[in-house]
Amino acid sequence: MNISKERLRLQSLKDKIMTAEEAANLIKDGMIVATSGFTPSGYPKEVPIAISKRAEKENLKITLYTGASVGDELDGTLSRANALIKRIPYQTNESIRNAINSGKIEFVDLHLSHMPQMIRYGFLGKIDVAIIEAVAIREDGGVVPATSVGNSPVFVEMAEKVIIELNESHPLELEGMHDIYTPKNPPNRKPIPLTKVDQRIGGNYIPCNPDKIAAIVLTNRKDSVRPLAPVDETSKKISEHLIEFLENEVKKGRLPKNLLPLQSGVGNIANAVLKGLLDSPFEGLEFYSEVIQDAVFDLLDSGKMVIASGTSVTPSEEGLERFYQNIDFYRERIILRPQEISNNPEIIRRLGVIAMNTAIEVDIYGHVNSTHIMGTKMMNGIGGSGDFTRNAYISIFATPSTAKNGLISCIVPMVSHVDHTEHDVMVVVTEQGLADLRGLSPKERAKEIIKKCAHPDFKDALMEYFNKAIEKAGLTHTPHILEEAFSWHTKFLKEGRMI
Repeated sequence: MNISKERLRLQSLKDKIMTAEEAANLIKDGMIVATSGFTPSGYPKEVPIAISKRAEKENLKITLYTGASVGDELDGTLSRANALIKRIPYQTNESIRNAINSGKIEFVDLHLSHMPQMIRYGFLGKIDVAIIEAVAIREDGGVVPATSVGNSPVFVEMAEKVIIELNESHPLELEGMHDIYTPKNPPNRKPIPLTKVDQRIGGNYIPCNPDKIAAIVLTNRKDSVRPLAPVDETSKKISEHLIEFLENEVKKGRLPKNLLPLQSGVGNIANAVLKGLLDSPFEGLEFYSEVIQDAVFDLLDSGKMVIASGTSVTPSEEGLERFYQNIDFYRERIILRPQEISNNPEIIRRLGVIAMNTAIEVDIYGHVNSTHIMGTKMMNGIGGSGDFTRNAYISIFATPSTAKNGLISCIVPMVSHVDHTEHDVMVVVTEQGLADLRGLSPKERAKEIIKKCAHPDFKDALMEYFNKAIEKAGLTHTPHILEEAFSWHTKFLKEGRMI
């Protein structure tokens, strides 16, 4: 396969061009392999597929590090080929999730802002090979990333060898959208000089010593983007409650008219909440987050949003087509940064980011479970929600009030796993309403969450539990009946609904 000089600008690297199968032979059993990719965006595809085929025939198992979740060509093929020993830090693929929950793969769930520095500090071992998807390789060996940055800069910096997948499915016009800045290690770390969302503080490529580049694989395979569901009535109501809350914050003088920079989690509810801002009175919005989804394109197109900063562009298939067709427009309004910058607590606190994330379940005292089903089975991971929640100007968690077609309450006496404590959660919102928990004691929070957020089918049961806990435990700080709180997740009401 031929490659243009615009893609491979350092011609001395031409002899490193090889097939995915040849590049996969550089991977040895027991290696730590780190790849680009943050959500199904900008991740390598050909080499992981080739590694998986090797693993089906021989004893080949690796530890895999990424930025966040990646596409099926990476997580899915490797897990189905039993090629993974351990996976860090976040995933959304069904095959790897099943392997994690059946004990076949060890999974380490990390805050996404922590991982890059843990790699650089040497806490997670030596990276043997980094596999990075790129748009181009510069004359000095520098790597121009594709649709995500994630952990790619630290992986390239710390890996012994680097394999580049040069992917021509991505337009060269992506070059210039990235802003690569690397903090120094303590005790030499300085304040990160980012004070505005639209500010650029680094270069537009990942520095790479050309001697590190062991293989270049040419490809034209697109990202396996995920569809986004249409906005349903539940998501619409959640969005309406949230916008009403933000309008009141402006009226009370606690937010400016254009709000403060917004952050949003990944998925259908998060996308729907952002989409609701199209019909809001807010103008001049700014976005400082991890993932840029379709609703951000809508807001940029409408002029409601003026700048969006993240670490990946992760649209639907239709959104990806729109993104590429209007790449020149978006390149002026989107900045892609390393995840240690997009998720950095220092910057989140400085900018006053409004964090909007999703929960699996919330308990009556305001603790949030965003990772585990029934307290034991991993869903996806904490991702960046902790980075933003702990450091936000206002931290918000959204969830439907029920799951499984109304059989399960998402508001519970005690969450089965704690990812975000009551100390960090300021607002909880469901389609039923919004509970503002700021300045409330545990007992005050419980009454507010049950009243505003619980589904009518479960309100009486939740209040009964709360009152019984007070009666049994007395007016303690946080009344609980532990045996009943633990059994809540598996107990059935007489009419068959699980609470």
